[in-house]
Amino acid sequence: MPSDSSKPPRCPSAQPGMDDLVIFGVREGAAGNDRSPRVGYLTDPLPITEDVLSLAGPVAPGEIFRMAAPCGGERCRHFDGTDCRLAARIVTLLPVVVGSVPPCAIRSECRWWKQEGKAACLRCPQVITERYDPPEAIRQAADPLSPVDRPSSGSPVALMGT
Repeated sequence: MPSDSSKPPRCPSAQPGMDDLVIFGVREGAAGNDRSPRVGYLTDPLPITEDVLSLAGPVAPGEIFRMAAPCGGERCRHFDGTDCRLAARIVTLLPVVVGSVPPCAIRSECRWWKQEGKAACLRCPQVITERYDPPEAIRQAADPLSPVDRPSSGSPVALMGT
């Protein structure tokens, strides 16, 4: 996808229902209790349709697909007016999980790449947008208020924009 500076950057942690949504990665392995899932990246972004979303089966699409949509900016709970705090927390709190920048079909448009560069990409493969019982570092990174320890509520943690 060519970059267009007049368009907002893409949020690489988008959810179904957002405008101009594409899938750029798919979780490898099974959804569920896997404590260290990884994302495999598609060669080309795949536009979202109801048929594609239905491929997630009985689990939420955010447990299987990494989706991107135009950044919500001020409408997003992670946006501070200038930067994506989610991207900053991911770089600060999550470990590097790959030795080189993985291939990514949205990199030229990605807010995390534009803001945090290679540091975000080296952590990106471990980001599953919707997880149940995530490790504490993921839970903290997803918290839009602060990376402070909080007791588990048993609810899914959503690493997503807007």
